[in-house]
Amino acid sequence: MSLRTGPAALGTGAVLLLSACSATAGEHADAAPTEQSAPGPTTSAPEPDPATEPRPALDVAVVAEGLDHPWDVAQAHDGTLLLDERGGGLTAVLTDGTVRALDADFGDLFATGETGLMGLVLDPGFAQDRRFYTCQGVEEDGGAEIQVTAWTVDPGWTTATRVADPLIDDIPVNERSGRHGGCRLRFDDTGALLVGTGDNAVADNAQDLGTVAGKVLRVDPGTGEAAAGNPFLGRADADPRVWTYGHRNVQGLAVRPGSGQVYAAEHGPRRDDEVTLLRPGGNGGFAPRGPGYGEFVPMTDLSLPDAMPATWASGDPTIAPSGATFLSGGQWQGYEGLLLLGVLRDRGVLALRVADDGTLLEQFRLPELEGTYGRIRSVQQGGDGALYVTTDNGDGEDRLLRVTPR
Repeated sequence: MSLRTGPAALGTGAVLLLSACSATAGEHADAAPTEQSAPGPTTSAPEPDPATEPRPALDVAVVAEGLDHPWDVAQAHDGTLLLDERGGGLTAVLTDGTVRALDADFGDLFATGETGLMGLVLDPGFAQDRRFYTCQGVEEDGGAEIQVTAWTVDPGWTTATRVADPLIDDIPVNERSGRHGGCRLRFDDTGALLVGTGDNAVADNAQDLGTVAGKVLRVDPGTGEAAAGNPFLGRADADPRVWTYGHRNVQGLAVRPGSGQVYAAEHGPRRDDEVTLLRPGGNGGFAPRGPGYGEFVPMTDLSLPDAMPATWASGDPTIAPSGATFLSGGQWQGYEGLLLLGVLRDRGVLALRVADDGTLLEQFRLPELEGTYGRIRSVQQGGDGALYVTTDNGDGEDRLLRVTPR
């Protein structure tokens, strides 16, 4: 295999781009007491409701530039950022601002259309095992497929080495066009690895429990086998790794902190991109029917068994939501708890506030990122509390951004 790495060093300076767009807090007046009363029982102050808190202005800094279709980003315990690019390559951004292409073997990469080097996630035990995972198209034995691969990276952030190659194989791919290749990786609260896949633009895949295309898989990250408690274990007609099915093209997965809830973002056919609260064994409800791929159907057919209703739908036109993350931390004030989604077609970041049961309460766009940086592929909150954003414009014009509340 030939050796292929990411872009050349991109410089160490972070360019700070400031936007001022703040919400003002309402006025509060305290009435003076008319008489002194005996002290009442001691009570704790109520927790602030982020939905009623002021929304801070956001500062946007360029962390790395000169990238080409960066797909995903993760932050390690030491503050280093790791990102990948669809055409191949891994890049580390060190805490001193150094941007470094890692030595890594992508000689077998299948990168066509929407498929290439896609999802990336660090192992929960990364601080000890230096292990991370990618989801990528692979050419081998005269054909192509999508695989999940486990890697390790050295402590100096110079070389990435495959250690489980593959961890998961035989995920179907559209070899002709690369259409609907997925593929997002995230860990759930139990430590299982979630893999969101696309249906490859093949009509039967989404509803067929025997294929892993058009699904969210839930696997043991050590073995790639089905995780304990999966809903279709023991069924002869189902792949045991399947957690949810009936998906068109899973582009985003986000785990809600403290709840165990998992939300998926998908692109719709002619209308209705969707964000859906997943449940084990649930059906995303996409069921194309002839002629051909048969996309002229509802994104979610609620008449299908176990169909999961969407929390949010775009209507017409579609906007192409992609990577997703929840914001947490009091520094975000009125933004805390929001589900954020990168938007490709409409070029920005969509914010959704959802109730505990998945009901949509509010939606709006982040003004500082609206149309300013082009297509947004991924948004991910780092361990330092900042929001990291990858753009997806191509031709070496892409950036990694760091967004913080002022």
